[in-house]
Amino acid sequence: MNDKTELRIGLALGSGSSRGFSHIGIINELMENGVVPDVICGTSVGAMVGASWATGRMAKLEEWAGRVTKFQAARFLDINARFVGFVDLARFNDFLDEFVANDDDLIENCESTYGAISTELATARERWMTRGSLKDAVWASMALPGLFPPKRCDHKWLMDGGLVNPVPISLCHALGANFIIAVNLNGDIVGKHLINQKTSDADLKLAQEQKREQEKQQKRRQEENSDSFTKRLSSFTRAYAGSLFPATEVSEGERAPSLINVIASAVNITQDRITRSRMAGDPPDILLAPKLAHIGLLELYRAQEAIDEGRQCVRRMLPEIERIVESERESEEDGI
Repeated sequence: MNDKTELRIGLALGSGSSRGFSHIGIINELMENGVVPDVICGTSVGAMVGASWATGRMAKLEEWAGRVTKFQAARFLDINARFVGFVDLARFNDFLDEFVANDDDLIENCESTYGAISTELATARERWMTRGSLKDAVWASMALPGLFPPKRCDHKWLMDGGLVNPVPISLCHALGANFIIAVNLNGDIVGKHLINQKTSDADLKLAQEQKREQEKQQKRRQEENSDSFTKRLSSFTRAYAGSLFPATEVSEGERAPSLINVIASAVNITQDRITRSRMAGDPPDILLAPKLAHIGLLELYRAQEAIDEGRQCVRRMLPEIERIVESERESEEDGI
């Protein structure tokens, strides 16, 4: 009697902010080698890339990622009148509509089984988002404290899923996957981006160009008599946005940690410890760990580097992936 269940491949895409664009390269490389996920689950940026793949928009997202510049990345940063985060929410909403999911996309209508992880703000409970608005699920899963405000869903405030489950192996199992490929973006990241951050001439030149552009924008807004408190605060924030990126304060050729780097380090430490603990009790069949320590929290302009490393990571592991997947399929056919 054959009691072997059908092989269902689950792909657990971990959190990691800008490093998460490596998920695009990983998915493409896996599929080109015949490994197609039946279940795809994500946390934070993993939820975003997974949703983009589930709605057929990932090729468009990859094209955007390949051409985004530092200036375009900086335009995502702003502060709103309620002081709830640094991300320009209107611009981010438009980004999701075009490259990930719009208001009409439902999780249950995805061709592949999809799930996202978020965290309940009031209780710190892990929330599995497996039905309803795909866009809301992505937004809630990405609501990193300090950058995004929490997302209101089903009468609860939700925030970044990486706070409780950075690599959603458990959700893949719960949605029916019995063979899990997990992607951990934070395995080698703790403290790495704060060490020996030397400022190059190119970095300094870019910082100077950004400062000049910000000064021009500030002068233009002043000439338009935008003297309300909110508008003046927004002007200050745009001028300050450059300091959120690397190449801010320089001392003897070495950069001091910026606000974003401090936030990133705190998040990295938390997620690294949680990931280690959870994977010890629920290990995946295959663990992919792309080498991304050189890419910072909001360095969206390095997305192509992350995509390329995602592909290389799969290629390094491909013999092992093929061996294990083939073994599982043979066991399935033999009814073992």
